[in-house]
Amino acid sequence: MRVFRAVIFDIDGTLIDSNDQHAAAWVETFRRYGLPFPFKDVRFQIGKGGDQLLPVFLSKEQLKRQGQEIEQACGDLFKRDYLPTVRAFPGVKPLFERLKRDGKTVVLGTSSKADEAKRYAEIAGVDQLIDGLTTADDAAHSKPCPDIFQAALKKLAPIPAADTLVIGDTPYDAEAAAGAGLRTIGVRCGGFADEDLKAAGCIAVYDGPWDLLARYAEWAE
Repeated sequence: MRVFRAVIFDIDGTLIDSNDQHAAAWVETFRRYGLPFPFKDVRFQIGKGGDQLLPVFLSKEQLKRQGQEIEQACGDLFKRDYLPTVRAFPGVKPLFERLKRDGKTVVLGTSSKADEAKRYAEIAGVDQLIDGLTTADDAAHSKPCPDIFQAALKKLAPIPAADTLVIGDTPYDAEAAAGAGLRTIGVRCGGFADEDLKAAGCIAVYDGPWDLLARYAEWAE
């Protein structure tokens, strides 16, 4: 594997254990609007921002009429009822400390809004260990569109895409990364199957941050 100079980490499902909570918040919100979608169907879409997730479930008319309201209601519900239950995966902070010791530039790239992403970085214990943060507020479209990673690359300049690695837990991370000319390592801790991650373009798959740290020499040296 080519040695890299910078790494862009996804947050939800990659650094913090939050995918089930996000799915539950969407399911509960949809139900409040008379839209009883199964948890498993919503769960498979987690990793996308609301602009990409909502069109999977709502018609164009529903999107125009209620899309923004539903997305805001879900965000409010998540912050109130689900965010307090979110915890970091093991090994996150030591992994970031190792990367920084090795002189790697580390940026976060997430489909979350900026205020949420900053809170997640605090939960993960890496808010003082990153060189930048790119969120849905920096992009016209969220993952699986490449906008967020393209914005991250601008912050990493002059480090090119060829010297940058993405680490994420969903197929949408890998698809977005590929669109920006980036390679992706997948992690299983977000709940997606190896075949889905590899089909989306992941060049390798690890269990999670703790596994990336334990097997650091395989992918980072």
